[in-house]
Amino acid sequence: MKYERVPLTDDHIHIDPRNGRGIEAAKDFLRAGGTHMFLVSKPSSSLGIDPKQGNDYRAVFDETLRVAGSIRETGLVVFPVLGVHPAEISRLAEHCSLEEASLIMKGGLEAAAQYVEDGVAVALKSGRPHYETTGEIMAVSNSILLHAFTLAAELGCAVQVHAESGPCSDMIDMAHSAGLDPGRVVKHYATPDTPLVPSLLATHEAIPLLCREGRRLTMESDYMDENRSPGAVIGPKSVPRFTRRLLEEDLISADDMYRIHTDTPSKVYGVEISL
Repeated sequence: MKYERVPLTDDHIHIDPRNGRGIEAAKDFLRAGGTHMFLVSKPSSSLGIDPKQGNDYRAVFDETLRVAGSIRETGLVVFPVLGVHPAEISRLAEHCSLEEASLIMKGGLEAAAQYVEDGVAVALKSGRPHYETTGEIMAVSNSILLHAFTLAAELGCAVQVHAESGPCSDMIDMAHSAGLDPGRVVKHYATPDTPLVPSLLATHEAIPLLCREGRRLTMESDYMDENRSPGAVIGPKSVPRFTRRLLEEDLISADDMYRIHTDTPSKVYGVEISL
């Protein structure tokens, strides 16, 4: 079957020349038919950075922007998403108090917000631990997430949330309390039961059902681009390949594909997605 060239967007992908395949992975996405990607900053530990203050995260963000520039040379459209991985609270708490860890992470989010305000990034990244932890750490993490929502509300941008599996319904009220439209909160690595905007792995079996129900969603690979975990979470070709497969098998329609890859991410992130 010959396909018309249309936007195919990966909503959450990492490209890491230091620890992975780098631009070659981005080229795989392009060769598979991918056109747009939301390039998400990696944890500070990926660059060997041990942040002592919020501005220390700028090295991570600057590296993400440099990688984005290199990827754009291939012809791909890249939208950087910058923030602080929620698991960093556990790493920071090994050598400082939770209060200090919170200040560092909130400072990192404030630094990321400056890049959004400057127009070189499109959204923030935040969340809370997706693993079992103490109630105290979870409470502090929620305060950090609320800070991200508040910054996003002030900027008028979206937030990608990395959190536990499940609906995360409480984030609706959190967003409202921060003055942020919940329709601009994206649940990364989502499950279909979330009331947030679900970004589903391209291999998720519920995509056709959600399309039939008229639900808005995006698709992602969550490709980590680390040589120690090749192909994790799924490979860079996955979003375009599985989209084409779903279309070919009549599990989604061309209209569904447009909503997933163009209409929904355009509206959620406030960006233009076109060829």
